[in-house]
Amino acid sequence: MTFDTLGLSADLLRTVGEEGYTTPTPVQAAAIPVVLEGRDVLAAAQTGTGKTAAFVLPILDRLRHHANSSFSPARHPTRVLILVPTRELAMQVDESVRTYGRTVPLRSAVVYGGIPMDPQIKVLRAGVEILVATPGRLLDLVGQRVANLGQVEILVLDEADRMLDMGFLPDIRRIIELLPPRRQNLMFSATFSDEIRRLSRTILHDPATVEVAPRNTAGEDIRQLVYPVDRDRKEALLAHLIRKEDLRQVLVFTRTKLAASRLASVLDRQGLEAVAIHSDRTQPERTRALEGFKNGDIRVLVATDVAARGLDIEDLPHVVNFELPWNPQDYIHRIGRTGRAGATGDAISLVSIDEVDLLRGVQRLLRRAIPWTVEEGFVPDRNAEPQPLRHLRPRAGGHPHHKPLRARASAGGARRRR
Repeated sequence: MTFDTLGLSADLLRTVGEEGYTTPTPVQAAAIPVVLEGRDVLAAAQTGTGKTAAFVLPILDRLRHHANSSFSPARHPTRVLILVPTRELAMQVDESVRTYGRTVPLRSAVVYGGIPMDPQIKVLRAGVEILVATPGRLLDLVGQRVANLGQVEILVLDEADRMLDMGFLPDIRRIIELLPPRRQNLMFSATFSDEIRRLSRTILHDPATVEVAPRNTAGEDIRQLVYPVDRDRKEALLAHLIRKEDLRQVLVFTRTKLAASRLASVLDRQGLEAVAIHSDRTQPERTRALEGFKNGDIRVLVATDVAARGLDIEDLPHVVNFELPWNPQDYIHRIGRTGRAGATGDAISLVSIDEVDLLRGVQRLLRRAIPWTVEEGFVPDRNAEPQPLRHLRPRAGGHPHHKPLRARASAGGARRRR
């Protein structure tokens, strides 16, 4: 199958070709035709499978008849609203709109918190057809009477499950009340919880369901590996692995902002060029950190789950769970930053004895065990807790790559990591 078969207009096909794409991903092949038909869509696809293009391309095609070069704001009402949970994802989606829509004279804008509101007000007053927004900042702009949603024809909820996790459901309901009742609704996400499916029934009308991968699965191109380790030796083990394997572009996840800042400071003092990114950092600080990480000036980016969605880094090779997340689904979103678009990647988890139950939850969600190895020199202390490590021992019939915890399997682990 090629993009030529999906029903997109000739100029959009040329743009896609200029970007180097010839074959649509499964979610694009399934979603683009039904979005072009004007149907509501409920789509679940793994991160990195091209979800953004799956809704941006057909939306641009559907709106092209509204394109005009008038200077009057009244000729450029907001017709598409794309809601996203984080600033990083907002910027990524906005970039996709501008890239794919460069031959379609429609105005677009992105609004999110953490930066002054005045420039966003100025842009909205000039009129935009496509608005990408985080819920909180959008409601602030509605309160300022500069964001008018009365002519929205298409609503997109991107990463809807993350928006619920972050407590945006009341804001989403308030925003929906401001929209015209007759509109096209699209919900895209890496996974859909039962709560999200219940929400979809209140928003979507006779939706086409698109699921290109089993629910709650990680990409097959991601090599997952667990290192059991004492909690107070995690920092040393992480630094050791980075140096031993000469890892570059390592995205490390912690559960809290304090832990992220502390870990980045420890690694940076050891000469590993690390910086933290989380919600307490200003948007300019986050942007500089991300750019430095992309261009190689920063070797290790330590992040909280605010960065689990929306980070668009091509060929990101390594993701490390310094701490396992409380929510097993966040594990999938975290490791989904690597192994994107057919590339391979490594997802390493450093697991201490107090995280055994979290590891079990992840493996239940994945419906399989994760291979593990013990790094020589970092064997966990068996006397730290009464029989602490037997919980990590695979059950009978477990994963064939599992080794007994007493085995020092650093060589085998290194082979699997490559």
